[in-house]
Amino acid sequence: MPRIFSGIQPSGELHIGNWLGAVQNWVRLQQSYDCLFCVVDLHAITGRYEAEALARRTWEMAVGLLAAGIDPERATLFVQSHVPEHTELQWLFNTVTPIGELERMTQFKDKSTRFESVPAGLLTYPVLMAADILLYRADLVPVGEDQVQHLELTREICRKWNAQFGRGEDFFPEPQPLLTEAKRIMGLDGQAKMSKSLGNTIGILEPPEAIWAKLRPAMTDPARLRRQDPGTPEICNIYALHRHLSPAETVTHVASQCRSAGWGCLDCKRVLADNLSAVLAPVRERAAELQANPKRVIDILGDGAHRARRIAGETMQGVRERMGFLAPDGSGV
Repeated sequence: MPRIFSGIQPSGELHIGNWLGAVQNWVRLQQSYDCLFCVVDLHAITGRYEAEALARRTWEMAVGLLAAGIDPERATLFVQSHVPEHTELQWLFNTVTPIGELERMTQFKDKSTRFESVPAGLLTYPVLMAADILLYRADLVPVGEDQVQHLELTREICRKWNAQFGRGEDFFPEPQPLLTEAKRIMGLDGQAKMSKSLGNTIGILEPPEAIWAKLRPAMTDPARLRRQDPGTPEICNIYALHRHLSPAETVTHVASQCRSAGWGCLDCKRVLADNLSAVLAPVRERAAELQANPKRVIDILGDGAHRARRIAGETMQGVRERMGFLAPDGSGV
């Protein structure tokens, strides 16, 4: 089967932006592809982070992925730092990656403004991403719009390395993007992409009362100052969430009630809260079972890392040979 690689940072509990934007798609893809899904903890340390919370957040993310439907019998789930070949290949790719290409990355330009002294890891973040993907010689990478530029750099690194060291063949296949259907999930503030760091998320394991508490003050159509004011659902973030989370007939009814001012915004949010709570109920149940048996989660991650290391080891053997390194047994002299 064609191989897919994708990763997610360990921000802690999965939120509905992760779930809608990536993980639901992963669950579908594992039925038809050889999938490797990775909790990318090495990416998480390129900015400021709490060292004492990293391991816990990594474990919580793994629990969330499994509860959301990642099946260890169908897909390989592992933690990035458990496979040291990721960083080895990143270093080797640094030698063929122009600094100018890294400096023009949109995310680097944005994130670097937040630092008084920009860490080198922020600049070379996309090289590690390239190593993540090419280490497993993945054919496809499911990405959102904000990652397309990084994947294009991965493809460029792939071409440069193959041209210099491939011995006339494409040792690394050029990975193709697989754009997700729910490309960009806005946060509850209606101003930015859903992000835990911005505090505009709903966790997939939150109980119904917590979901309602977060949805109640969420941003809606700014033109609806009073309940009797008609709205435009297409510009309302709550309506956008309905389209992802509610049945089609409910979405149609929501749009009609908004335009006619038949409902107030709280009515619309209440229906969304109930639908979201119902959809997430089985996810919360599976998570509770996993949390009660942490060894099960650790064993799954261990098995995943074992398979990932086997594939990575085969790749790196070919990389080292082609780049001219002396093998431990002296071969190549």
